[in-house]
Amino acid sequence: MFTINIYLRFALIALNLVGGIILAFVYGFWYAFPFLLIGIALLAGYILLGTVQSTAQLVQETKFAEAEQRIGLTIKPDWLYKTNRAFYYLIQGNLAMQRKDQDKAEEWLLKAQTVELPSDNEKAMVELQLANIQASKNKWTAAKNHFNTLKKLKVTEPMLREQIKQFEKALSNRGSMKQMGGKSQGGMVQRGGKRRRPKMR
Repeated sequence: MFTINIYLRFALIALNLVGGIILAFVYGFWYAFPFLLIGIALLAGYILLGTVQSTAQLVQETKFAEAEQRIGLTIKPDWLYKTNRAFYYLIQGNLAMQRKDQDKAEEWLLKAQTVELPSDNEKAMVELQLANIQASKNKWTAAKNHFNTLKKLKVTEPMLREQIKQFEKALSNRGSMKQMGGKSQGGMVQRGGKRRRPKMR
């Protein structure tokens, strides 16, 4: 998808709006109208779409420091178009996880859930990340709840499906370890019962 460099967009907005206003005073409104229209359209696109798309590209390229700066150029997240707002929260959650700030990541991801995500792939991604956060906090019941929600979604992204399999394996191993631990404790109780005293001679 074609995207305008954010700094070029800022320059074009300023050039068209300021130039249009000057032309309106010097030559009249109709001379200025095309420039004003272009400037307003570029400004509206910036307000409604933010810097989400270009930030997502930086995240894919693992340029996280640049991505932090770019997402910060979004003027007002609440004004974003619904899908872009959801991705804004999702990206902020991913960046927080990169900083290992799990509480902030969870806060952003829960916000992403409140907005309509475009497909089950994105919904599953959020649920999987929330499950991972809960698992890292040793809150396995909460992690399993997120995973159960995730399993109801239709995931088509191959890499995401592989990540889901890996997490399911971790959950399964966790259950096996708990079960083995219970049997082991049971065996120790049996061995720790009454012992026969040797015969005294």
